[in-house]
Amino acid sequence: MGKFVKLLLVGVLVLLLIVIRAFEDVFFYDPYLTFFENDYLYLDSPRREIAKLVLFTTLRFLLNTIISLGILFVVFRDISIIKFSILIYCIAYVVLLIPFLYFVINPHQDDYYLFFNIRRFLIQPIGLILLLPAFYYYKLNR
Repeated sequence: MGKFVKLLLVGVLVLLLIVIRAFEDVFFYDPYLTFFENDYLYLDSPRREIAKLVLFTTLRFLLNTIISLGILFVVFRDISIIKFSILIYCIAYVVLLIPFLYFVINPHQDDYYLFFNIRRFLIQPIGLILLLPAFYYYKLNR
């Protein structure tokens, strides 16, 4: 694969991540989007449909994961990196979803900051931001 094609593919995949972020309020059900902009400072947790919220959070995590795996594949062209990344994403999903559910079911104003950050790991491609330099460093030292 040529360097131009590789850059073009990475650019398209990054653009997809940007589209997911830019239109998050249109594509996904998430009452916490506006809540964490300012309301959390003086209001209780917003009304929410828990099953729908978990479904859309999972969908967003899955879309970000698939696009992130595509970026990792285009950059490194190594199936073992993709397999390891899938394992990391699966473990991260389970480990993060448990406290996410706890905070959604039992909202307390003291826990909003922790909940905000756990939610952030689920709905944004932070895994890619962590894995890309880690695998780059791994390839350099290999």
